Amino acid sequence: MTRHPQPAIEARKDIDFGLDSDFPKYWNADDPFKTRIMDALQLSFPDGERYFISSVRAFRDRISDSQLQHDVKEFTQQEAQHGIAHTRFNQLLAAQGMPMEKILNELKDYIKRDQARYSDEFNLALTAAYEHFTALLAETFFSRKEVTADIHPKMCAMFAWHAIEEMEHRSVAFNVMKTVAKVGYIKRCIAMVIATRHTTSVMFNYADELLQADGFSWWQRRLMVLKNLNWMYGRRGILSSMLPKLLMYFKPGFHPENIPVIHNYGEWVRVYDETGNPHQACDALLAAAY
Repeated sequence: MTRHPQPAIEARKDIDFGLDSDFPKYWNADDPFKTRIMDALQLSFPDGERYFISSVRAFRDRISDSQLQHDVKEFTQQEAQHGIAHTRFNQLLAAQGMPMEKILNELKDYIKRDQARYSDEFNLALTAAYEHFTALLAETFFSRKEVTADIHPKMCAMFAWHAIEEMEHRSVAFNVMKTVAKVGYIKRCIAMVIATRHTTSVMFNYADELLQADGFSWWQRRLMVLKNLNWMYGRRGILSSMLPKLLMYFKPGFHPENIPVIHNYGEWVRVYDETGNPHQACDALLAAAY
């Protein structure tokens, strides 16, 4: 399969997105379900990023290739910054009255079980699978204008920054897995099945818990799911549109660089490099979207 040029990995630090106590509760189309499904996804990022870092670092001393050593260093710095930004947002959710301590403790326990249950090689395979999933989410949200049209600009800017960097380091865990850990095809595929199941479970289960904390009844929450089926699984749904490229992972010769970065990636980088402003960079990214 064709390999596409991979952009350089650059860790951009201490970015202020302006997320403060005045940030609206339902920031995605003023819709409780659309907001909480994304809140549920992102709340797992801080502990997830730490898990990804530790999974890759377990093989750091065995990496002899200088470029891969450099990429692992930049990957680690990017993921650390993502964890910091999303921790701050989780603090906002806690201030809204969301049961964040309970949820985050559950996530920590789940990750600890995985780290203890699986070998270093399989934890790395899971990390590579999660990285593929999040890189595809980045493409889903920022290649088409319609997906982010009703998302609050401050949140959109944070997700855009995260998306850009996910695309930059999408190959790092995979390369360590293949060239250093020597994980085989079957183990790689099993890891993707587990990672996909866990990610969707986190999204739906914790979105439901957040909506319950908002005061919505069981029936109201079920109706929200039905109302948003097309948004999630329709022809251009945020989850269904990922499926073809998600399934590419199961091809024996697959590499993340078989999928090009989104066409408007360069606009975000150009404007951010010129201005240092993530909001202006996000505007440029979306202006160049389809």
